[in-house]
Amino acid sequence: MTLADLKAGELAEITGYTLGNAAYRAKLLALGLTHGVQLKILNVAPLGDPFEIAVRGYHLSLRKAEVGVIKVKRLEKKDIV
Repeated sequence: MTLADLKAGELAEITGYTLGNAAYRAKLLALGLTHGVQLKILNVAPLGDPFEIAVRGYHLSLRKAEVGVIKVKRLEKKDIV
């Protein structure tokens, strides 16, 4: 599952990145979106682009193409560390 599959209000943990897309991956890693980081989908624009997420204490807006390369696992509130 990728981050693009989630809806507003859902929680997730990054498990990796899809193959290819090295430019996106480098940019996302520089923004702190590393393996094991937990995040929350705050909002998705009406046409699906951009996504607003809360990660590492800040809000970040990403294009649908960028969130499509981030592999995640969905979390429940009880799973949050």
